[in-house]
Parts: sequence; structure tokens; C-alpha cells
Amino acid sequence: MNKSWKSYRPGDFYDELITPRGSPRINARRAVNLLQSLSVEEMASRREAAELAIRELGISFTVYTERGNIDRAWPFDIIPRVIPAKEWAKVSKGLTQRSRALNLFIDDIYNEQKILKDGVVPAEIVLDSPNYKPQCQGVSPTHGVWAHICGTDLVRNIDGKFYVLEDNLRVPSGVSYMVENREITKRVLPELFENYSILPVDDYPSQLYQTLASLSPRDRKRPCIVVLTPGIFNSAYFEHAFLAQGMGAELVEGSDLFVDDDDCVYMRTVDGPVRVDVVYRRIDEDFMDPEAFREDSVLGVAGLMRSWKAGKVAIANAPGAGVADDKVVYAYVPDMIRYYLGEKPLVDSVPTYLCMREDDREYVLENLAKLVVKPANESGGYGIMVGPHSTKATHRKFAKLIEKDPRNYIAQPTLALSTAPTYIDESVQPRHLDLRPFILQGKDCWVTPGGLTRVALVEGSLVVNSSQGGGSKDTWIVEGKS
Repeated sequence: MNKSWKSYRPGDFYDELITPRGSPRINARRAVNLLQSLSVEEMASRREAAELAIRELGISFTVYTERGNIDRAWPFDIIPRVIPAKEWAKVSKGLTQRSRALNLFIDDIYNEQKILKDGVVPAEIVLDSPNYKPQCQGVSPTHGVWAHICGTDLVRNIDGKFYVLEDNLRVPSGVSYMVENREITKRVLPELFENYSILPVDDYPSQLYQTLASLSPRDRKRPCIVVLTPGIFNSAYFEHAFLAQGMGAELVEGSDLFVDDDDCVYMRTVDGPVRVDVVYRRIDEDFMDPEAFREDSVLGVAGLMRSWKAGKVAIANAPGAGVADDKVVYAYVPDMIRYYLGEKPLVDSVPTYLCMREDDREYVLENLAKLVVKPANESGGYGIMVGPHSTKATHRKFAKLIEKDPRNYIAQPTLALSTAPTYIDESVQPRHLDLRPFILQGKDCWVTPGGLTRVALVEGSLVVNSSQGGGSKDTWIVEGKS
């Protein structure tokens, strides 16, 4: 056995591959046995092969810094994460349930607002949110679906259960890296795939195409679908191009589209204008249409909202979907599931303290050293304070921020996130991770088998975002015992 595996100790955390006694979990046994048989030199060689593949495939992401934008190669760990299919089936049902409830909530908010009138969710939380868009009032999109692509962040706690950490309903990213992680793993560790029944992830672009095609306002065998990107300087541009190519759709910027006098959207081509049926927007809605939102936007398409409201074009995710993408609203999702579906949540949310509530705020201020504090509408791991890993000065800073604007902050217990063996500095070490599966909702609902596993590459860190120095792993959903 490779000596770095002999010294592997997950500690007091649930480990995805190794039991507390130090033996491989049943579904990960063959993978762990093979990896343990590789010498230190062979492991290093496989990692170098992965880094070469990443460069050859051009897999990159952009980090925004004070010194400017930096393009970096995708940080990838060669040791996969393994989840039994039987366990994943339960999680998948819970994510489908959650997606249905969230879409019913958004549709209700922009129409009858029953959930507000019944006092299940406080009206001020929703109507005062920066993500609530009055321009969307009175609209009900095809199938009643607003958030067609949702990236839900899951964590596994010390009890071994998955919990929903947050829902990303505006412009969720990362799915291309899920697909590419599998491709890289196949290249550098092909032996691992010989004796496993691993559910595929490379069909995501075709599943996404079917979801988007089901939204088309025109009955066409092959609707015209475009991916609207802010451009090459966006941090997720690699993904925009990847998905457009995978779907056989056109990758366009705002200047490539226009809206005519009949409120139809057209794409400029060398052969003349082509009518667009579906816009998969990878641009924040505030910049999507200078007529409806920010007048100074040069990224969007004037009249796009007008066309959408007239039913001449479908937009995914629909503008206004972000009203449910708020960490304060998140606290009410279990209530939404019970209210709209009459069901018990199948996947639990993480307990959440709302600083806008006086009792919650007092508890948070007294226990900042124990809690994770998050701003309500930030993403990418920005603006978060992990109490146990922060200084007293940081605690005091966040106390002032909370007291100044309590509506903008929530707090959660510091979870004992699960770990997985990760190849660091030529040795195998435990690192904390999360999981972002993607839920597609159109005429039907589909959940990715697994998702994007993000890893905190710094020892002891709980921050997994790539923008904050995290990496990722291939995620296997495996059938049967291996």
C-alpha cells in the first residue's frame, strides 16, 4: 500500500471514502484499493497527466482580484468521490420536490401572492428584497416554471446525512466542470472504470437542450436556442461556450440580438435575421434589458423583457427567479414545501438564524465565534465569516454589519462538513467538500446523477469555492456494491 494512504486519518468527520476504522466504504472499495496500489511516483505521474489534460482542453476559470482578472487552470483532484446510487435516489427526489416548491413560490409571488396573504412567508422579506422585480408582476411563464436551471449546494454533516445549504436560482454555474471532471478522470485513471457501473454525466448538454426546447413559444421540431453571454471576460465564459457547443446552440452577446416592432427576438447572421425562440441567459437580469432594468447596460438586448412578457420568446432562467435566491427566503423553503405540496421536506435544510428577528439577532451576536455568518445576496463565497476560524476583530466587524443592516445577514451552525481523501503535496490528506447537483425543470424535471464536488484545498478550511482557492473532484454515483 502507498504509504500516504497508511497515514490517512479522517478525524472526527464523516469521510466519503474511508470508514472511521480506516477501511474503504463498500461502494468505494475497488477505487480505493486501486489507488492505494499506485506508488508515490505513479500518483504524481497521474496528477501531471491530469494537469496536462486540463491545459490541452483549455479548462479555465477567471478570478477577479484587485490587480485585475486572472485566468487560471481548473484546480482538479484525481481521487474521485463515490456515492451509492440507492442513497442518491433519495436525495434526487428531495431536490425535485424542492425545485417544484420553489417554482410554485416564484409564480405565486408574481401573481396572486397567496403565501404572503396567508402569512406563511412575511411579505416584507420578499417585496423588499433586491431580487424581487416588479417588472415581472402578472407573468406566468410556460409550465409555470421560472427557475429552469437550479444549482443546489449540498453538504454532508457528521451524521452522514445530506443537507441543503443554499439554492442558486439566478445564473448557477459549474456544470461544465462536472462534465469535464469525468473526462479528465477517464483519461488519467481509466482502470477505475473497468469494474464500476457509474451513472453518466456527459448527457447534460442534451438534457439541457430538451429542457430549453420544451419552453419554445413556437411549435418547431428544432427551436432556435441561443446562449446569451456577457462576453469573454466573464468568469464563466468557458462554461457558456462549452454548453452552447454541446447543445448545438448559438453563443451570442447582446449586440448579436435585436427585438423588432412585433416584439420578436432576432439574431443577426451573415444570411440575415433569424428568429430566436429561447434565450438561455448567462447574464444578470439587471443588465439583460436596458429598457426594463439598468438603462446604462451595454450587455443586454433592448426590448427583451417586452418580448418575453408578450410570449414571443422564452428566457431561462426567467427574470425575477432570483426572488427565491435569497438566503433569508431560503429559511422558509421547508414551509413552502408543506404549503404548496402538502409534503414533508425529503432533504433537510441547515438550521438558519435570521438577524432581522430580534431573538435570532441576539443569539447570533452572542455566539459569533461559533457560527457562520452570510450576507443574504452574495455568492461565490464572498462576504462570509466562519466564526471558529475568524479573529475577534472580524467578529466585532460583523457585529457592526449585522446591527447596521440585520435584514442582510443570516447565520448558521458551523457544520462538520464531510471530508474525502485528496492528493496534496504528494500525499493523501482529508479535505472538506460540498456538492452542487443541477436540477433542470421544464416540461419535466431531471436531476444530475451527482454534480460538481468542490473541495477546500487548504487544510481545515470550510470554504470550497474556486474563487476562494478551492478545487474539485469527479463525483461518481455507483450502482451495486463494488
